[in-house]
Amino acid sequence: MFVHSSCKFRSDMEKVVIVTGANSGIGLALCERLLTEDSQLRLCLACRNLQRAEAARSALLTSHVDAHIDLLQLDVGSVQSVLNAAQQIKSRYSRIDFLYLNAGIMPNPQVDVRAFFKGLFSRNVINMFATAEGLLTQQDRLNSDGLQEVFATNLFGHFLLIRELEPLLCQSGHATRVVWTSSSNARRSAFSIDDIQHRNGTEPYSSSKYASDMISVALNRHKNSQGLFSSVICPGLVMTNLTYGILPSFFWTLIMPIMWLIRIFTNTFTLTPYNGAEALHWLFLQKPESLDPRAKYHSLTSGLGTNYTQPRQMDIDGEMSEVLFSKLLELETVVRRKLSERNAEDKAHQQYLRDIE
Repeated sequence: MFVHSSCKFRSDMEKVVIVTGANSGIGLALCERLLTEDSQLRLCLACRNLQRAEAARSALLTSHVDAHIDLLQLDVGSVQSVLNAAQQIKSRYSRIDFLYLNAGIMPNPQVDVRAFFKGLFSRNVINMFATAEGLLTQQDRLNSDGLQEVFATNLFGHFLLIRELEPLLCQSGHATRVVWTSSSNARRSAFSIDDIQHRNGTEPYSSSKYASDMISVALNRHKNSQGLFSSVICPGLVMTNLTYGILPSFFWTLIMPIMWLIRIFTNTFTLTPYNGAEALHWLFLQKPESLDPRAKYHSLTSGLGTNYTQPRQMDIDGEMSEVLFSKLLELETVVRRKLSERNAEDKAHQQYLRDIE
């Protein structure tokens, strides 16, 4: 389903910005900041839950009364939903200026409580909070497409969306920006090129985020000449629904004072979604040619509360990123064929039911 705020067609001057996972957290904070920056842009909130998207749209319109805000139903964890959403986008817009790939999941995270308290009183405490290294494991599962759920939602669904939207993203004489919300939890050690869906590991979130870093590098190599420029950001440690789901609520009550204290000594504790969206907003203002395709742009907040963005080189193997890119293309062919077969079977079954009535 696609809902737009008016029937007005986009003018040549109007920027089109699509944000996945826009109904809460960093995605919603980004939308607020973008509308404050440019009230004339056409903003599309691409969300799994349309009711929450409508609530987010209403909240944005209270402070930006004349904003042009469209809604799009998109579950990046479902191949069919991605294909449907892409068709809707292509029917509505003639081009895209920014595609923010922000939606993501970390299902059922488990915390090693012993490691947590050990780290809490060690010199490694800041790194522990900033990266969650050694703390988190997640229970992944297969989705209805037969893909690992975290891989499908955090990486493959977004990759498929880019592939579907290439006619709008790659246009002569026009630069389009794709921006991935990654994480400091994106670690090379969690990823295996022989197990790209992370079927056999316990850190699917870390694996999927590292994979998105690699795909961004590969996209720049393949698509810069066609006008598509990809960037990766890290929002820092932000308190969102995703974060609060990691620990029981009483834990957060206990440790929040410690976190605010630690913030004085580190710039990675952005804490609020507004601060976490700093790098996403900063990239909106930059010329793509000035950006480093192998850098991750970090949202940072000083002890005094000043927000800024800093690029840091990613630990990416160019050859491995090319292999991953090829594997995703192969997987795309497989899932499209399976979906086509499944749809044909469903159609045949429906016809059979009509025939026997």
